[in-house]
Amino acid sequence: MPTQAEKGRLFKERHARPGILILPNPWDAGTAKLLQSLGFEALATTSLGMSNALGRADGEGAVSRAELLENCRVIAAATDLPVNADLENGYADDPKEAATILRDAAAVGIVGGSIEDWSGEMIYDFNHAVERVAAGAEMARSLPVPFTFVARAENLIRGRPNLDDTIKRLQAFEKAGADVLYAPGLRDLATMKLVASSVGKPLNVVMSSADPALTAAEMAAVGVKRLSVGGALSRLALAAFMRGAREMKEKGGFTWMNDTMSSGELKAVFKA
Repeated sequence: MPTQAEKGRLFKERHARPGILILPNPWDAGTAKLLQSLGFEALATTSLGMSNALGRADGEGAVSRAELLENCRVIAAATDLPVNADLENGYADDPKEAATILRDAAAVGIVGGSIEDWSGEMIYDFNHAVERVAAGAEMARSLPVPFTFVARAENLIRGRPNLDDTIKRLQAFEKAGADVLYAPGLRDLATMKLVASSVGKPLNVVMSSADPALTAAEMAAVGVKRLSVGGALSRLALAAFMRGAREMKEKGGFTWMNDTMSSGELKAVFKA
């Protein structure tokens, strides 16, 4: 298994090379190993997927800081791949205090992580949001392993559909030292192209907000550098679970057995 420093270097290199980087989102060790077996080059954690696995409604306070970091540790230890973490808002309003979550994530094996400009109740004031990114960038640079720091502008999924302010924030976050910029809520190619052309650092798009008919190649063509899917794979897995459960309950049927992975397939992945 590569060292954490090697994973960190690889992750940075994969952002710098031509083409688009697809980051699927596992929520536990098993899903991380399954995704690695398919040949993905890096992974990203998901707060929604973790909340689902714990049987909690996703949202502010659904998962504690300690639980989030333990989930990061489990996923990072399960795979040879670089892992990027959804670190919420750092579990603090204060810039320096929020930035400590990057240090703690790196301590459990993570080599990249995002911090939001959302308090749990409101979008942070512009200057405060920029100060938080600057503190995060300073912390990321101080770590003993290469670490890719992602700054998120939450406007578009928090009831503030202000694209001009979103771009202004991303530009300021870039100047403050973020390595990757992320504005959840971008849906169409024209908007993605506008945002990507407005910044100089890699742009992450999350497919749970984007038009699912789009392809990675189409988004790469308009300047998107990185794709993730948030909790969508978790929701897909739970949808299949519920289809099978409903068939059992409502029809006494078991045709869903035909769609399951075999024990042999699972053993082959989990023994590797």
